[in-house]
Amino acid sequence: MVSGRKGGVFMKMEITGKAAHSGGKFTEGISAIEELARKITALHAITDLPRGTTVNVGLVSGGQTVNTVAPWAKCEIDLRYVTPADRADAMRKITHIVETANVPGTSATLAIAGEFNPLVQSPENKKLFEHYQACAGDLAIPVDGEFSGGCADSGFTAAVGTPTICAVGPIGSDAHTPHEYLEVNSLVPRAQTLALAVARLG
Repeated sequence: MVSGRKGGVFMKMEITGKAAHSGGKFTEGISAIEELARKITALHAITDLPRGTTVNVGLVSGGQTVNTVAPWAKCEIDLRYVTPADRADAMRKITHIVETANVPGTSATLAIAGEFNPLVQSPENKKLFEHYQACAGDLAIPVDGEFSGGCADSGFTAAVGTPTICAVGPIGSDAHTPHEYLEVNSLVPRAQTLALAVARLG
């Protein structure tokens, strides 16, 4: 199960350039795609694995036709972080990249499309985890808490002071890949543990 999670910010960046025929009037064009490519390299460089910060550009699109200097381009950016201070630092760097034009004549905008708070490992959350772990132990089910880079709604409840644990459902792995799976034989034991933990809360 999960006793701590990263927070996440999901953003959309749009870049404007100038269209021109790529053969006849190449120098009159301003490539938004070239600007996007340079910004992507800079965005990915923000990633700091020891700190737990990652930046991933997961979707890109742009251009008009193959023989036109691209007048527009856009991408979607995923930021993951551990603490609010890490978020502030990464967002400052991202904003600077967006505002800095590498290709003269381009401009860019950034919008936050969605966000998740981190699930912080507080004393209250730890107490709830230990309660759940003890119930699992009484059912002879070994349970350890782990930190996850994935976001979840648990970050919202934890942020307002509600004791929170996460991922008490069935066991699985390899999310968002063709190999994603769920262990069917984990359904009943996990349900039994959750039911016992809820029953004993009083």
